[in-house]
Amino acid sequence: MPMPITLARKIVNKAAELRQKGVMKYLRPDGKAQITLDYEKEHPIRANTIIVSMQHNPDVSQKRIRQDIIEKIIKPVVPAHLLDKDTRILTNPTGRFVLGGPYADAGVTGRKIVIDTYGGMGTHGGGAFSGKDPTKVDRSAAYMARYVAKNIVAAGLADRCEVQFAYSIGVAEPVTVDVETFHTARIPESRIIDLVRASFDLTPGGIIKKLNLRRPIYKQTARYGHFGRELPDYTWEKTDMVAKLRSRSGVPPLSAGKKAL
Repeated sequence: MPMPITLARKIVNKAAELRQKGVMKYLRPDGKAQITLDYEKEHPIRANTIIVSMQHNPDVSQKRIRQDIIEKIIKPVVPAHLLDKDTRILTNPTGRFVLGGPYADAGVTGRKIVIDTYGGMGTHGGGAFSGKDPTKVDRSAAYMARYVAKNIVAAGLADRCEVQFAYSIGVAEPVTVDVETFHTARIPESRIIDLVRASFDLTPGGIIKKLNLRRPIYKQTARYGHFGRELPDYTWEKTDMVAKLRSRSGVPPLSAGKKAL
């Protein structure tokens, strides 16, 4: 998973934990975080800007909120080597945040696909998938793309991978299957695409069956995103196709002690 979205989720998870434990009992349930990192040759080197907005009781000062967010949330979560004297930290930049949730903002009427997935780093299609049943490829194929890409990387076929499916109404098989490995592939990308088509059933029915999507598992996707969370119900996070992909690819086994990314 991209580090910015991972760190942002850890920040809001930490805030929820401290609120529920009573450590920051003045906090209320609404809140959000955004982090911008500077990169060098695709590797994060420092935190440029961290924004944290947290709903709170009306009687707490912004000074205390800022101090607690920095000391109790940001510093324990963001690796110290990414923070420096020039890192901008913005806490509740619009001021008091007393009213929250659907009472104050209609944002729940349309989920943001960027937040549900990989932050601004992933390439996205048109439809959001939250709120849709798994017969809709907007949802099921997004999960399958995650599953396929993760297995490709775990199998050692590439160090980084993004998978694209395109579907047409009335056509079960995807009209397009594409794989982007950002120059990290160990075999030609065209060969990886052939392996994907041969190894995975990419029809809506095949995806639903493979990932066991006809279950009441979606409430937990309403917060903290759909990907990069090792939960039992998140079948799209499994890497159980590694052996099959490696066998069919002809890529030699990983050396002893070496772990696939």
